[in-house]
Amino acid sequence: MLKPKFYILPVIILSQFFCTSLWFAGNAVIDDLANQFNVEFNILGYLLSFVQFGFIIGTLTFALLTLADRFSPSRIFLICALLGSICNLTLLIPNITVFNVLTARFGTGFFLAGIYPIGMKIASDYYKGGLGKALGYLVGALVLGTAFPHFINEFSWNSDYQSVIITTSVLATLGGISMWLLVPDGPFRKPVSKLQLGVITQLFEIQSFRKAAFGYFGHMWELYAFWGFVPVILKTYVSLYNTTLQIPFWSFIIIAAGTISCILGGLISLRTGSRKVAYRSLLVSGLFCLVSPLLFYLQPAFFIGALCIWGMVVISDSPQFSTMVAAAAPPELRGTALTITNSIGFAITIGSIQLLSFLLGKIDPTLLYLFLGIGPLFGLYALRR
Repeated sequence: MLKPKFYILPVIILSQFFCTSLWFAGNAVIDDLANQFNVEFNILGYLLSFVQFGFIIGTLTFALLTLADRFSPSRIFLICALLGSICNLTLLIPNITVFNVLTARFGTGFFLAGIYPIGMKIASDYYKGGLGKALGYLVGALVLGTAFPHFINEFSWNSDYQSVIITTSVLATLGGISMWLLVPDGPFRKPVSKLQLGVITQLFEIQSFRKAAFGYFGHMWELYAFWGFVPVILKTYVSLYNTTLQIPFWSFIIIAAGTISCILGGLISLRTGSRKVAYRSLLVSGLFCLVSPLLFYLQPAFFIGALCIWGMVVISDSPQFSTMVAAAAPPELRGTALTITNSIGFAITIGSIQLLSFLLGKIDPTLLYLFLGIGPLFGLYALRR
């Protein structure tokens, strides 16, 4: 089998980066959006959860209908990138209501279901050997795309939050078009010809798939709650010590640090295997959860440094879990396997995000992140053998 053309992986990575910038676009400008409304609830938790909820419904729809395995993944990627961009732009509607904002974020999440897992499916159709390395680059692109709205917000040419929304929508459109034009169906793609509604139970009957999926679910409990609350962690530190920090900038750095660890983890997996990289990353990130109250006693430089390390280990296991899931699934159901694990994993993130949102203001804010340790403990137990 001939090697893929040299530009295939860079295009997949760049397209994934551009399109996943939609994910936290609303979170990056939360203060500007919240100022438009007079609400008595924590809108941050709802904004995060509605994107996740949309993604869950989208991935569940894609998995049940086996869309990624029945139709061209690149075409699905393009359509979802365009529709996700449109949903994102609706945040700019004048006099928008809270209901419309939450609906827009739900729609964005729904169409991200045709971007993130589909991007991994496209990569698995090209790279049968060394998939952990390829997915390491790909999830690194997701991390950078997730952090990018904070970067735009910090360095935009004006203070208007609209620049973040417009820029991320334009980038997502370019990413979708690039994938469609430059990345045709891969040589390892094995399409299925008909709808298979019983496929989900079939997958979970496979022991290696089940163990990889459970490990991924534990990882997801921690990941998006940590990412979503990075600005809150920084604001807590600022209020405790009456100091100053560039919160959007450091939010970008802490989340984006995971790009490096995803790439390194992918390279290490070639030598040690994906399971060891996933297990050790989950172990270290779990330890960070347990010692998180102590981090607030550190000097600013050490505090930021510790958060950057946490930002690295909290995501470095993700591409390796996806590699394990893809390897355990039958080739003709690989796209559906990745999609359904994403769906369940992101459903779990709603629980952790809402838990932290509920406890915010009710307990000492330095103790909030102890609860994130529940996920790594579960994941480590699932991977113990």
